[in-house]
Amino acid sequence: MDIKHKETETRGMFYLENNDGVYAELTYTHKDNGILTIDHTEVIQNMEGQGIAGKLLKRTVEYARKQGLKIDPLCPYAEVQFERNESYQDVKAV
Repeated sequence: MDIKHKETETRGMFYLENNDGVYAELTYTHKDNGILTIDHTEVIQNMEGQGIAGKLLKRTVEYARKQGLKIDPLCPYAEVQFERNESYQDVKAV
């Protein structure tokens, strides 16, 4: 699975695409205080249930760790996953 990443000064996304376009994405806002706010996670309906959103979130967490950033999991999916996954707590913004 080739997860791609693109970022501007204030926004970014991790995503997957095929010949038909983007089929899964996780978007975030990059704040000046070193916090990424995950605001949206979506996988197209016929690709749901395959763990794709979890892989996008995991890649985002890895990125935050490498960059020394914290994550505010604002979107409902990310919020639930942060509650369930103890290993993400080191990057959770307080």
